[in-house]
Amino acid sequence: MRRVQPTRLLTFAVLALLVASCSTSQPPSRNVGSISGPSDYARPHRDGAPWWDVDVSKIPDAVPMPHYGSYKANPYTVFGKTYYPLQDARNYKAVGTASWYGTKFHGQATANGEAYDLYGMTAAHKTLPLPSYVRVTNLENGKSVILRVNDRGPFYSDRIIDLSFAAAKKLGYAEKGTAQVRVEGIDPHEWWAQQGRPVPMVLAQPKMAQPQATQAQPQPAAKPLVEEYVPPPQQHAAAVLPVQVDAKKNASPGASGLYLQVAAFANPDAAELLKAKLSETVNAPVFISSVVRNQQILHRVRLGPIGTQDEALQLQDSVRLANLGQPTLVRPD
Repeated sequence: MRRVQPTRLLTFAVLALLVASCSTSQPPSRNVGSISGPSDYARPHRDGAPWWDVDVSKIPDAVPMPHYGSYKANPYTVFGKTYYPLQDARNYKAVGTASWYGTKFHGQATANGEAYDLYGMTAAHKTLPLPSYVRVTNLENGKSVILRVNDRGPFYSDRIIDLSFAAAKKLGYAEKGTAQVRVEGIDPHEWWAQQGRPVPMVLAQPKMAQPQATQAQPQPAAKPLVEEYVPPPQQHAAAVLPVQVDAKKNASPGASGLYLQVAAFANPDAAELLKAKLSETVNAPVFISSVVRNQQILHRVRLGPIGTQDEALQLQDSVRLANLGQPTLVRPD
């Protein structure tokens, strides 16, 4: 009987662990008390869509709950303009433009201290009390969602509300960037009565953002009447517009050899994030090839050139095992 070398046994053990971990991997958690996405999340410089994928059709709407504590509804000033939040959101109604914000603010503190989850069903509003609940309806397709308002904004345009990426995706305008919507405040007691059920006593609490380490500051004797609130720059993600592609920036390698396409995105930040992940995982060149299709730019994340068919198959397996996509062979166009 041939004796198996210890190094080979170790190799087999490692491979078995890798296969087991891949076969038991689960999609990002959608519990209220957790933040979705990878643990090694790297925050991009520009806002955009996530590179990890979650089926938003399976994400439930926010559940309207009465708030028995204090609301965050103090007047506040942004860029020299003072806003006076409403004390009651139940009768609020408005029609206007909605946008969304995503990867740049994922995990960061919202205006009321909760951790922003781009796959959560939340929204930012200038004057609604925090927290409150609204129904947002896309007037272009009739789709509707219920959201928890826990943040302030948007302040950089005439848009009336900023939604999470998941909410914009469910409403069908994440790729477009904006949509005309109707926003209606919700009375949680009435909402539960319409369900024919009493208001639950306890519901899972949202995850609060981790406090940032700062130097001790002397506390003022009294709280100011008007808060100074400084929002992050460019809070909402920009709409994807058909513009001329920068050929030099996204130049593809030479046409010789085979190429694999891992994914194609309307949002350039999503393409850059996937490119960075692939560069850490595979040895083949990774690049972005941008092309205009149907009046929209698609940013295609590709691998190549690849020398042989066997190497291409090995790369496909590597990308699949890393849960980074399903690469397919494409022509070098």
